[in-house]
Amino acid sequence: MNKDEFQGGARYVGGKVEKAIGDTVDSRDWQVDGVVDQVAGGAQNLYGRAKSAVEDIVDGAPELADKLGSEARHAADRTAEVARQGARTAQDSAKDAPLLWALGAATIGYGLAWLVHGQRD
Repeated sequence: MNKDEFQGGARYVGGKVEKAIGDTVDSRDWQVDGVVDQVAGGAQNLYGRAKSAVEDIVDGAPELADKLGSEARHAADRTAEVARQGARTAQDSAKDAPLLWALGAATIGYGLAWLVHGQRD
C-alpha cells in the first residue's frame, strides 16, 4: 500500500462521515463537501492502486527480461545453425555443379544426335 492508496482511502472515509453529519444536521454544504471528498478520495485511492500495480510489474520485469533474452539467444543460435547447414549444402552443391553440367550437356548432345541421325540398325 502506497501513500496515495492510504490517503485516498482516508479521504473517502472522511467524506462519508462528513456527508452523514450533513444528512444528520440537514446541512447542504456538509453533504456536498462529503460527496466531493468521497469522489476525490476514491480517485486518489484508485490512482494509488494503479501505481502499485505498475510498480509490481516493474519489479517483475528483470525476470521477464531474462526469460525473453534467453529465448532470443536460443532462437538466434538455432537460426545460425540453420544458416550454417544451408551454407554447407550450397557449398556441396557448388562442388558437384561442374559434373552435373557435363552430364547434362552429354545427355542433351546424345539426344540431339539421336534426333538428327535417327536410329541405325
